[in-house]
Amino acid sequence: MGRGSGAQESMVLATKDDDASSDAHIAGSLIDKEAAAGPPGAAVPPKKKICCACPETKRLRDECVTEHGQEACTKWIDAHLQCLRNEGFKV
Repeated sequence: MGRGSGAQESMVLATKDDDASSDAHIAGSLIDKEAAAGPPGAAVPPKKKICCACPETKRLRDECVTEHGQEACTKWIDAHLQCLRNEGFKV
């Protein structure tokens, strides 16, 4: 009987060790994901290409510049740049 209980005991210990290493691995994965995400409020990388972002302000800016010149369209240029910044671009 002493042998049988020893084998069972070692299986229990092995299972506990496996659980501990799994917990450590899961905790490490969560920490890695949180670190990769960055601090709250950090800039989010853009999800679109810059050419496809903010089509409304881009169209208004382009039409104004074509008709009136760049100097007369700072309102639309600034609005488009702000929209791009809101989308995560550094412009």
